[in-house]
Amino acid sequence: MSFETVSREILRHNPLNAVTAVVERVTDAAGDTLIRKELRRPDPSSTGGTSVAWAASTDPRHWNYWRREADAYLSEPLRDGLKVAGLDIADAYVEETDTGAVLWLEDVAGTSGTEFSLDDHAALAAALGRWQAQGPLSQTWASHRFLRDYSASKPAHYEVVEDAAAWQQPLIAKCWPAELRDGWRRLLANREKLLRIMESLPRTQSHLDVWVSNEIRRPNGPIVLLDWAFAGDGAVGEDLGNHIPDAVFDLFWPAERIAELDDTCVDAYIHGLHEAGWHGDEREVRLGVRASCVKYAWLLPRLLESANATSHQAYHHTTDSEYLYQQRGAALMHLVTWCDEALLLAMA
Repeated sequence: MSFETVSREILRHNPLNAVTAVVERVTDAAGDTLIRKELRRPDPSSTGGTSVAWAASTDPRHWNYWRREADAYLSEPLRDGLKVAGLDIADAYVEETDTGAVLWLEDVAGTSGTEFSLDDHAALAAALGRWQAQGPLSQTWASHRFLRDYSASKPAHYEVVEDAAAWQQPLIAKCWPAELRDGWRRLLANREKLLRIMESLPRTQSHLDVWVSNEIRRPNGPIVLLDWAFAGDGAVGEDLGNHIPDAVFDLFWPAERIAELDDTCVDAYIHGLHEAGWHGDEREVRLGVRASCVKYAWLLPRLLESANATSHQAYHHTTDSEYLYQQRGAALMHLVTWCDEALLLAMA
């Protein structure tokens, strides 16, 4: 591939992930742009520099397999299935290197998911339904057991939930509902049950990192999903169970409207499934969305531990601490309702 770079702009990415060396927007002399993403093959001789929780793997089934995203962009069946559903994937060229691979990606134009209206969110959910009605991914690079393995990799001191002093911190006492503590205790007590519920549900092809910063709606309608690093086997409804709360956690959707976003997206997703010929049990769809709350079991303890910091960030931007904790507290409380509903649905 020939592209003469004259300028570079480093883009936001997770610096802890050993897979990703850099993500940047590159520009040539004519003003044309591409996204350049460099993937690193694990180096067994290296022992430092990255978080153990984000260590790369050479196992194609591992949740953090180093070259999964390159394989996804090269997959014509994946690309074709997305287009049929009204989704899309960026045009890409994969350059193999001595240390891994470089992705040269289309710099997709359109409306970012961070700016989606409710109608845009509904369109995404419906398209996800049409795509996931097609069934599971059969590719050898598809991740397996993502939810269990990813959530187990997140370091968290769960015992802080029982620390009365942590809940008496001014930011917590002022911004979080009093019933959240008991609610999170229930979620933590049922982690294994929730994981087993998710693993028992119908399987489907899943992106596994669907959230607003990985979504762009093209001017002509299709929604491009970015960052295919985790893609693989998931439960029906699992992607939606990530999309809804993450929009609030990073302050791209108001917590006061999370129930509206939830109802709209779930209804649109089920409609999309039916549009594409799916004839499954709607109870299982709702269960897949609700039981996905287990993915966030680590988040509340982490927020308790950071409540006394001098400043706080949402998606790499410093923000008002009280507003952030109020919004996240409301979203966490919504996940408690998901947990309770999932346990009831599982008994039905």
